[in-house]
Amino acid sequence: MINETMTSIMKARQQRTRRFVLTTSILVLLALALCATMLMLGNTIYPVKDVVAVLLGEDIKGATFAVGTIRLPRMLAGLFAGFAFGIGGYVFQTMLRNPLANPNVIGITAGSSAAAVFCIIILHASNTVVSIASIVGGLATTLFIYFLAKGTSFSIGRLILIGIGIQAMLNAFISYLMLIGKTHDLPTALRWLSGSLNGVKMETLMPLMIAVAIFTPLLLIFSKRLEMLELGEEMSISLGVDTNKTRILLIICAVLVLALATAVTGPIAFVSFLAGPIAKRLVGSNFSALIPAGLIGVILVLASDLIGQFAFTTRYPVGVITGIIGAPYLIYLLIRINRKGDI
Repeated sequence: MINETMTSIMKARQQRTRRFVLTTSILVLLALALCATMLMLGNTIYPVKDVVAVLLGEDIKGATFAVGTIRLPRMLAGLFAGFAFGIGGYVFQTMLRNPLANPNVIGITAGSSAAAVFCIIILHASNTVVSIASIVGGLATTLFIYFLAKGTSFSIGRLILIGIGIQAMLNAFISYLMLIGKTHDLPTALRWLSGSLNGVKMETLMPLMIAVAIFTPLLLIFSKRLEMLELGEEMSISLGVDTNKTRILLIICAVLVLALATAVTGPIAFVSFLAGPIAKRLVGSNFSALIPAGLIGVILVLASDLIGQFAFTTRYPVGVITGIIGAPYLIYLLIRINRKGDI
C-alpha cells in the first residue's frame, strides 16, 4: 500500500515536471520565433540568412543598417523589457497574494513616469538623467507605499488601496506637467508615457541587460521564500521566513528591474499585470513561474509591437496594443474580486 502511494506520488511529480519543462520550452521557442520575426520584418523583408550574416558581423548593403542599427536594438528592448515586466509583476502578485498587486495598479510605474516626465518637462534633462530619475522615482514610490501599508501589521488590502490612491495623485501630477510643458517637450514625454520601442539605442540597453542578468538569478534564489510568502503572514513566519526583510529585498530587486525597463521603453501597459497569471495557469502551482512569467512578458511585448507596426494602416506604440489587450482583463478581475469581497 505504501509502495503504491509512493509510486503514485512519483508519477504525479514527474507529470508536473514534464508539464513545466514542456511549457517553458514552448515559450522559449515562441519568444525566439518572435525575435527572429522582429529582425526580418520591416519596410524591407530580409531572409533569415541575411539576418544571421549581419548578426555575425558581415556587411550586407541595406540589411546591415536596417537590422543592426534599427531592428536589433528594438528587438532587444522588447526582449529584456518584456522579461523584466513579466518577472517584476509576478514577484509583486505572488508576494502580495493578489493579482491586482502589480506595478501598473499600485503606483510603481506611475512613480517612475512622474519622475521621468518631471525631468523632461521641467528640467529638460538628458536621457541618462531621465533614466536615473525613473529608477529613483519607482523605488521611492514603492518603499513609501510599503511603509504606509505596513503600520502595526502588514496588510495586502491596505497596500493596494494606498497604491491606487498614490497612483491617482501621480497621474494627476503628470497631467499637470503636460499642461504646463513647452510644446517641443510634449512629444518626447508622450512617447515615453505611452510605452514604445521606437528609437531605442544599443547604448541605452546595457543597464537593463545587466540588471536582468543580475537580479533574475537573485529572484530565483529567493523563489522558495516568495512561495512561502504566498501562504500568508503567519504560515511564513512559522516556516522561519523573516517576512519584512524578505519583502523589502524582493521589492528592491523587482523595482530596480521594472524601473530600468521603464526607463528604456516607458511604462508598457498591462504586461506585468498579465504575465504572472498566464504563466501560473500554464505551468501549474508546483513550480516557480518566475521564468515562464518573464517569457510571457517577452511574448506579449514582441507580439504587440509587431501588431502595432504591421496590422493597421497607422503604426501604434506597443503600449497602446498591450493596453487594448489588458484593459478588459482588468475590468473582469475587478468585478470578480468585488464579488468575492477580497479587498
